Amino acid sequence: MDRVPTGIDGLDELLGGGIPKGRCILVVGSPGSGKTTLAMQFLRNGTTREERGLYVTMDESPDQIKENLSAFRWDLDKLEREGKLFFIDATPMRRVRTRMADFTEQNVLPSVTVLFPELTLKDLIRTVGRVVDEEKIQRIVVDPVTSIMLRYEKPSNRRRAMLMLFDALASTGCSSFVTTELRTAMLYRSFQIEEFLSQGVILLHSRLHEGNVVRAIQIEKMRGISHDMQWRPYQIAAGGIEVFPRDRVFR
Repeated sequence: MDRVPTGIDGLDELLGGGIPKGRCILVVGSPGSGKTTLAMQFLRNGTTREERGLYVTMDESPDQIKENLSAFRWDLDKLEREGKLFFIDATPMRRVRTRMADFTEQNVLPSVTVLFPELTLKDLIRTVGRVVDEEKIQRIVVDPVTSIMLRYEKPSNRRRAMLMLFDALASTGCSSFVTTELRTAMLYRSFQIEEFLSQGVILLHSRLHEGNVVRAIQIEKMRGISHDMQWRPYQIAAGGIEVFPRDRVFR
């Protein structure tokens, strides 16, 4: 199977060379674990191989993403100007439309009612598909998918939405990273819907060990290829995420 190197030190060794080409990989992580850093590093490293990247940001504006990652000196603005990196601002997806009827039916009058323009999942998928075709994109990041999940109350609707998104990303032929939040502590973690639907799962986790914070990464699932499944330490350094593939983390 063709591989796409992530370009992240140590991670490609765990993957036997990289992620399967054209697959949609889920990155699950606790707050501050480096999900956004890993995702952007994947796109930036792709530009060194003449592979254009598309970053779909769901929680923060593109300018905020660039500012948050400015310490790495990746010069994302330059990559954007050169047509190697593209952004889609999908933050309206996290805004829930509020109708006055929702309150008046309960005889409760809100002090302020704000109606945001609605952005649907179908709108987002169409926009991604158009940008991929027009700009010859080869790598995609959606960060984080949690904003989409929150729009659907019923598990069956969430599952259909995730399946629609993953199928759409796969149909582009691009290699994709989709991030999501680790919603419980690792000891009490239950599998999430999106983990079953994705073709690979990479877990990022921070934990205390003998008074020190230890960052650990695990390739939980990667369909079609053999891969290392042990917990391995990693760090967020000046150049981004570095994985230590020969060291082991004991839980």
